[in-house]
Amino acid sequence: MIRSRQNWAWVVAGVAFIALVGAAAFRATPGALIEPLQREFGWSTATIGFAVSVNLMLFGLTAPFAAALMERLGVRKVVASALTLVAVGSGLTVFMTTAWQLVLFWGVLVGLGTGSMALAFVATITGRWFVKHRGLVTGILTAGGATGQLVFLPVVAALSESSGWRSASIVVSVAALAVVPLALLFLRDHPADVGVPPYGGDEIVPVPPSTGGSARRAISALTSAARTGPFWFLAAGFAICGATTNGLVGTHFIPAAHDHGMPTTTAAGLLALVGIFDIAGTVLSGWLTDRVDSRILLAVYYALRGASLLVLPQLFHDSVHPSMLVFIIFYGLDWVATVPPTVALCRQVFGLSAPVVFGWVFASHQIGAAIAATAAGLTRDHFGDYAPAWYVAGLLSIGAAFLSMKVKRSPALAGGPEEPTGDLAAERARG
Repeated sequence: MIRSRQNWAWVVAGVAFIALVGAAAFRATPGALIEPLQREFGWSTATIGFAVSVNLMLFGLTAPFAAALMERLGVRKVVASALTLVAVGSGLTVFMTTAWQLVLFWGVLVGLGTGSMALAFVATITGRWFVKHRGLVTGILTAGGATGQLVFLPVVAALSESSGWRSASIVVSVAALAVVPLALLFLRDHPADVGVPPYGGDEIVPVPPSTGGSARRAISALTSAARTGPFWFLAAGFAICGATTNGLVGTHFIPAAHDHGMPTTTAAGLLALVGIFDIAGTVLSGWLTDRVDSRILLAVYYALRGASLLVLPQLFHDSVHPSMLVFIIFYGLDWVATVPPTVALCRQVFGLSAPVVFGWVFASHQIGAAIAATAAGLTRDHFGDYAPAWYVAGLLSIGAAFLSMKVKRSPALAGGPEEPTGDLAAERARG
């Protein structure tokens, strides 16, 4: 039995971390299975990229509604259902024979499931359970999702080559399903449910009353936030973030490396290495978010990412050169370091509505990723090379640095109260 009032927050955070890793198992699948699917079914890169785009799009668009649904039905029910949906969608892929089934299983089912376990879930957990170390915990949980995706890559690639891509899909399905019991047993919706304050708080926070239908809550948060300048700057920057990570590097790095003669398993190992360094980068970013202006952090992260992508086309070879290792380490540190400062800015500007508003900002992330996944596939099919996609992504990332600095400073951003809501938040953020 857990006795310390502080331990509950860490137990919930720990289970959330494991759940995010379990959901992330599928995120490793597309990049490693593009080549096997092309060999077996003859599908083009653009066709497979479209299925990935549907997945990424729903992954993002589901997030704000899932965040609102967590407010209405509770975190445990939503998380358990989402993990089950990921397991079912991944498991059904072993029976597919046509491209539309790929879109249905990879795109729709898994997209809905992983979208319900997206970064809006992280914002919900940290917002409810932590007052102290919010940025740090946001970084740790974010690293769980992103790193889980990348660490699974060599496993999926190795299984695909040794036992076939269907074996890899089954392993992913089992990994997601195995986390369901943990979520049901240990996740709690609010600290008040177990009679404790949030970590770092002095008083038990009453459970807020239900605010109505989940869809209405999500749409209401969007319409309010969309009247503000910071929402659009954050959404545009995060769309570029998604395009340059999940959409481009996460989906197309392995086939791009293979174009230059690098074995698939070697390229998958490089992306796994990105995941390892991502842990350090994202946790460090969370620590910095508790101490440094989040706008400055975002501008630095995006600018450095852009510079690295501009040089990437020159680094591909049939084997791993030291210059590629430097890129992998650098890019890994920056992979999702953008998340903690983006969550912090949403919380500071939009207060209690922040988890749902961040869900919409994250939706823009996945829209950007979806566009990039398809566009990069079309680029490869048309030019026979991914190089134009890397150059465009680099320039867009530098543009995102300027967008981040345009988020208008408000009393909340200057270190004032962190709970503006509704019209007050809109008035503070407008412009």
